[in-house]
Amino acid sequence: MSEALRVLITGAAHGIGMAAAQVLAQRGHSVVATDISALSGLEGIQTHVLDVTSDDSVARCLKEVGPLDAIVNSAGISGGGPVEDYPLDRIRQMFETNTLGALRLIQAVLPAWRTRGSGVIVNVSSVNGRVSSPLAGAYSASKFALEALTESLHLEVRHFGIRSVLIEPGLIATGMKPIEPHKGPADYAGLWEQWEGANVKATGPSGPARPEIVGVAIANAIEDPATPFRVPVGQDAEIILGLRRSLDDHAFEDAMRKATGFTW
Repeated sequence: MSEALRVLITGAAHGIGMAAAQVLAQRGHSVVATDISALSGLEGIQTHVLDVTSDDSVARCLKEVGPLDAIVNSAGISGGGPVEDYPLDRIRQMFETNTLGALRLIQAVLPAWRTRGSGVIVNVSSVNGRVSSPLAGAYSASKFALEALTESLHLEVRHFGIRSVLIEPGLIATGMKPIEPHKGPADYAGLWEQWEGANVKATGPSGPARPEIVGVAIANAIEDPATPFRVPVGQDAEIILGLRRSLDDHAFEDAMRKATGFTW
């Protein structure tokens, strides 16, 4: 195991954040798991309330928990719906948590880390941060934006000894609390039905992978300085992002349609 580090994880009440907290604590690191009670009292895990959409909450949390070596931005919300009439207030809510929530915490820790000359930022993105899909426009947009900010950040702060890593899971049983889906006009009912079937084909009969595989990837990224900037997690993520790199737009869409049986 690497040197014991102090790591704050957002969105640790379930799924990927909880899995990362458990893996890191098992490896001997000191974990601050925010918005969580299930792991309270476990060795190596300190729980703390944190609302990533509030400047005051972030400042208060960081003051109370003290110096950190790494942060994991795992807090997120999702909610599907067609772009045509997806409510703008829901899009703002998605960005406020998924994108600006991560940025808020990053901006809060960077000045001290820059002076110190070290730190690790792990942002949990998604395959949908590189490849958008039907009925996921708002969520994908928030993750595309997170990827763009992280890419710029990577180029800006590694000069100061600060590492930035994007974790890109495929379909994972995250336990993320979704916003109520926005069904949109009745004309999209067939799309909802067909896309649900496409997702079943993508995951197979066993369903989405468990979040523990992402927790391990996050812990590895924090511990290993040789971790690449982008880390796909899950067989579906590796296949989809591999195809996206190697094919042009038309060929990629054609391949995905054939693989999922999507004909809309």
